[in-house]
Amino acid sequence: MFMKYRFQSVGILLLTIMAWNVAIAHDSQSLINIIHSEHRTEQNRSRDRYRHPQHTLEFFQIQSDMTVVEIWPGQGWYTEILAPFIKQGHGQFIAAGFPINAGPQWRQTMQREYQQWLQASPQYYDQVNIIELGPPSFWQIGPNESVDAVLTFRNVHNWLKGGYEIDMFNAFYRVLKPGGILGVTDHRAKSGTDLETMKKFGYISQDLVIELAIKAGFEFEASSEINANPRDIKHYPEGVWTLPPTLRLGDENKQHYLAIGESDRMTLRFRKPLSVTNNWAAN
Repeated sequence: MFMKYRFQSVGILLLTIMAWNVAIAHDSQSLINIIHSEHRTEQNRSRDRYRHPQHTLEFFQIQSDMTVVEIWPGQGWYTEILAPFIKQGHGQFIAAGFPINAGPQWRQTMQREYQQWLQASPQYYDQVNIIELGPPSFWQIGPNESVDAVLTFRNVHNWLKGGYEIDMFNAFYRVLKPGGILGVTDHRAKSGTDLETMKKFGYISQDLVIELAIKAGFEFEASSEINANPRDIKHYPEGVWTLPPTLRLGDENKQHYLAIGESDRMTLRFRKPLSVTNNWAAN
């Protein structure tokens, strides 16, 4: 009788693993289909070679049935992929954007345009939940321990310059479930770059990002070179904004900067510990 139940348990485990693998494969194909979908603008698709969305999101272990927060989505480059992907899997996608009535005018304008863009294509974006996050006082993404993943793309350098990077990482930690994922990409500074240079030129050291996340309570789990660019020398007249897509120098040496491509970027995955001691309460 014992052997019978043992074989039944092993069989159930194998079936569970098989079902999990099928679900992962289905998610992967759905993600690929969305990345190549015609709903994405040609301009955005042309940047896939620099941003590698499929491999980046798979590295972050994003699944379509998750509750996922994108931090400061800007003009929606990743939203264009994430929102329909999460919708297909019956998950929940939360866009934590700029506070609409705070901060510089350009951020307010960008946030309004982002919301208008979502409203114009309800077939893809009607389930996007928009919240405000950032200074002066918007630091609560949602109920504590309520989301599966928080993703931020090329934003930490802005928070560092503004002096509220700790507030951001603490907000991520509070909202994530134990075991939840924090995925970060950003422009990567050369080792040994000082803080003021990081703030001025927009590149931030990988060690500093890891330090900020660990200080908030996260465990550093893995890094990837998916978004590395060895052609990026990281020393330009207008910092990282000299490179595409910003091309702040206009036509000056434009072809040279286009040949370099977008910046060298770190890609980091952190995990909120399964056993937490509520250290977010003190943050």
